[in-house]
This record gives sequence, C-alpha cells and structure tokens, in this order.
Amino acid sequence: MTATATLSSKFQISIPKAVREAQHWQAGQEFVFIPKGKGVLLMPVPELEQLAGIAKGARTDDYRDREDRY
Repeated sequence: MTATATLSSKFQISIPKAVREAQHWQAGQEFVFIPKGKGVLLMPVPELEQLAGIAKGARTDDYRDREDRY
C-alpha cells in the first residue's frame, strides 16, 4: 500500500483512509512520533488494558538496574 499526504500550513497531516482502515485507527486515538534516521515512526500509544500480561514469563532474577550502569 502506497499512500502520500501533504503537510498543511498549520503543520497538520491527514492520514489517508486506506492506512487508517488497514491499521484500525480511530479518531481521538493518541500516537507517538519516534525519530528514525531521516524519517519518523508513527505508533499508536497502547491502552493500559492492551499491556496486561505483556511481561508474563519474564525472568525476575539477574536483571540490570540503574545501580550497575556507568
């Protein structure tokens, strides 16, 4: 899928309908912009419910903490 958008004079971009529908994005959804080289990665901010169980099975021993950093 190739889609383009133009930056408006108010520095706004409309996300093309094909992209919104493919990603199931909704009006009012919050996004984060992550700089990547000469581009930007656009990611939706997950809801708290979507994060439940994300660390299930993670090891709780032998992890690094701020105290062991240089």
